[in-house]
Amino acid sequence: MINLRKLHVQVAVGMLAGVLLGLLLPETAAALKPLGDGFIRLIRMIIAPIVFFTVARGVSQTADLKYLGRAGAKALLYFEVVSLLALLVGLLVAHIVRPGAGMHIDLATLDRSSLPASMRQPAVTGSWTDQILNIIPESFLSAFVSGNLLSVLLIALLFGLACTRMGEVGQRVSAMLDDVSNVFFSIVHLIVKLAPIGAFGGMAYTVGKYGIGTLWRLGLLTLSLYFACALFIAVVLGLIARWSGYSLWALIGYLRDEVLIVAGTSSTEAVMPQLLEKLQLLGASRPVVGLVLPAGYSLNLDGSCIYLTLAALFLAQATGTDLSLGQEALLLGVATVTSKGTGGVAGIGLVMLAGTMAAVPVIPLEALAVLIGIDRLLSIGRAVTSLIGNAVATLAIARWERALDRNQLLAELGGRKAR
Repeated sequence: MINLRKLHVQVAVGMLAGVLLGLLLPETAAALKPLGDGFIRLIRMIIAPIVFFTVARGVSQTADLKYLGRAGAKALLYFEVVSLLALLVGLLVAHIVRPGAGMHIDLATLDRSSLPASMRQPAVTGSWTDQILNIIPESFLSAFVSGNLLSVLLIALLFGLACTRMGEVGQRVSAMLDDVSNVFFSIVHLIVKLAPIGAFGGMAYTVGKYGIGTLWRLGLLTLSLYFACALFIAVVLGLIARWSGYSLWALIGYLRDEVLIVAGTSSTEAVMPQLLEKLQLLGASRPVVGLVLPAGYSLNLDGSCIYLTLAALFLAQATGTDLSLGQEALLLGVATVTSKGTGGVAGIGLVMLAGTMAAVPVIPLEALAVLIGIDRLLSIGRAVTSLIGNAVATLAIARWERALDRNQLLAELGGRKAR
């Protein structure tokens, strides 16, 4: 019997109701977009303080500061290796399936004016030096206003480190951080109760705005992306989970609420606070969770990496543009940069793709216009893959640092044996 009190059941019902409304009353459904956007905004307003208090509290109680530096270095190495694997999976599927072959896009019918202003003249991503400088906020509060998680993470690390140097005063501040963070998590629990409404609004808008025909228009690209994401999850993330000592499918089942919310809203930000809490319940230490997960939201977007290479090659195939091995290698290198620092915001995929294609100008930028109608559907696969990828990454770094309680992990996952 279905238990309607379960959040994931309520979210699933909301998504189904949204699809039905979109089919029956498309204009009414399309007007419900503010429901999904409003839910994401509620969550987004709480993310920066949640990250700050979680990280600052964890660092302030860590006696071994070398441990944090070591964990951070391992996380960066992990992000780069796994992101590269995700980009390669996208390339591989694009070459095998060739979803754009034979499409013959007529560029004469396309116009850059159909693209959002941010994509008509995409700027090439700055150097690594520029990206590092952008992490440093103009002021303490500007990091929270801008929502740049890497800036918030930097401030939280400095705040926590300062507490470790202040003896008894630092301990009192640390205890206060714990109390305040509990208040913010309580706010999150209240907001999450609105998730079914947010999922309903998001799905109603998608189907009402673009129609169920969107599922079939450019369907091979959509299926290719979902296949590539499934392949990456099953093979790459599955092997990492096995190495970490648990079943990936058990973890996905444990995170079913979060997976459904992300599928309904197309945004990983919608579940970040809950994910911070659940990963600690799985036995990962607070410092590792507080350090790795927020960084992963900017630096470890596996779904977006798959999308960048797959969509770029799709547009090259669809426009009859032949890419040399050197151009594909350049595309791969640029994508490792453009996929960073974008967070889990719905709709960011096209902007990332435009920035990537700017480095390989032989692919006509106007061709991006054909993806606008299905970007919302593509973003679901991207967001869910990135969500699972960051959960796996956090547990992997915790295991690597011997900061993962295996008994607690298996108990929370239903007592399943480690593999």
